[in-house]
Amino acid sequence: MPSPLENRPLRVAIIGAGPAGVYAADILTKAERDFEVSIDLFDQHPAPYGLIRYGVAPDHPRIKGIVNALHKVLDRGDIRFIGDVTYGRDLLLSDIRDLYDAVIFATGANDDAALNIPGEELEGSFGASRVVSWYDGHPDVPREWPLNAKEIAVIGNGNVALDVARVLSKHADDLLVTEIPENVYEGLKSSPVTDVHIFGRRGPAQIKFTPLELRELSHSRDVDIVLYPEDFEFDEASDEAIKSNNQVKTMVNTLTNWIVEEQDTGASRRLHLHFLQSPVEILGEDGKVVGLKMERQELQGDGSVKGTGEFTDYPVQAVYRAIGYFGTEIPEVGFDAKRGVIPNVGGRVLDESGEVIPGLYTTGWIKRGPVGLIGHTKGDALETIGHLLEDHAELKPAAHPSEDALIELLNERGIEFTTWEGWLALDEHEKALGAAASEAGPVQRERVKVVPREEMVKVARSADVPVA
Repeated sequence: MPSPLENRPLRVAIIGAGPAGVYAADILTKAERDFEVSIDLFDQHPAPYGLIRYGVAPDHPRIKGIVNALHKVLDRGDIRFIGDVTYGRDLLLSDIRDLYDAVIFATGANDDAALNIPGEELEGSFGASRVVSWYDGHPDVPREWPLNAKEIAVIGNGNVALDVARVLSKHADDLLVTEIPENVYEGLKSSPVTDVHIFGRRGPAQIKFTPLELRELSHSRDVDIVLYPEDFEFDEASDEAIKSNNQVKTMVNTLTNWIVEEQDTGASRRLHLHFLQSPVEILGEDGKVVGLKMERQELQGDGSVKGTGEFTDYPVQAVYRAIGYFGTEIPEVGFDAKRGVIPNVGGRVLDESGEVIPGLYTTGWIKRGPVGLIGHTKGDALETIGHLLEDHAELKPAAHPSEDALIELLNERGIEFTTWEGWLALDEHEKALGAAASEAGPVQRERVKVVPREEMVKVARSADVPVA
């Protein structure tokens, strides 16, 4: 089979412009190779950054550094960003295969894992990703969010659970320094919340938080942290983890210090941290959440737990499950419904019979599942790109590989796509909104996020910069 690289660059499409997609593009451009590459990075949203823009709390302490790193990659000019284009609707797999020699799916995991307990369908029971999308100004999420609960439960012991609990327990005025849009501020401002409970199934030595995010809880104004001494049980595995893992040791020390310091200052809001509690049922009346039944757990010596048969009902009017994300099936590509991933081996996509599909690759959470941090995402991309480079000489050449061919097709179909130059225009627009809000309000605001998709596209396309 002739190589597609004899007279032109290797054309690669990456679907998803979050960290996984950007890292894959960056690694491919920097890889040692004896041929040129031409990369188009697609996203269904008008703006890049994916989960970093729409899945991380606005007051997250590391978000600015991650955005800056992604910005530097895309601002070099050797990766073409194409936004507001939805794969499976605006472009089909046949279109992609016609235009590109290879495609990498980096679409992430956007759904919430289910608890699979009675009452999960009640009004007031939510997946955490939905409220995260709301307070992050996602254009496809309703502008209003039902914040009418005085007592809230967040189930999970990872950073997402911490983020959700921290944002919902904070006073809205203290989030004005972030980029939250006006509708989010107004919603949080009207919240009657007094108590937010975080429930973890295992003990303090098994939590999945990171020290920075845990310490961030104590920085919320007029919010007391409430801990329960009976939850601080440690088995042999816990003791070993504390001795051998500095991160675990730091977090356990932080929690035990909070107990000693007795965080009760008479604040108007309280954030409760519960351990060794497993959800059994979401309780309801008239179709609405009124409580949460939890079963006490007991450590088994190896860090695992089992139920004790001791149950407690907690009065809450809203329950957020933050027990993990789950991948979304991608049109025309295989899907493992149990794991929520695209079936693959080392990033090479597999067909129904388990055979590799030449030219199709995947990376990030849709490849391995929603686990790990940014470092794991980079490692994923490195593996996938390595296999793509190994395969490049055997790839089927695209029929229409010119960069102009894509633009012509999008224009022909009337798709109002956005570009990197358009994002820069939108970025400046959001900063200008922040400057205006700073002049009119009590705090300095670096930016205010634009929510309506049509406004984002209008601002981005006003840049009117050639994209070919």
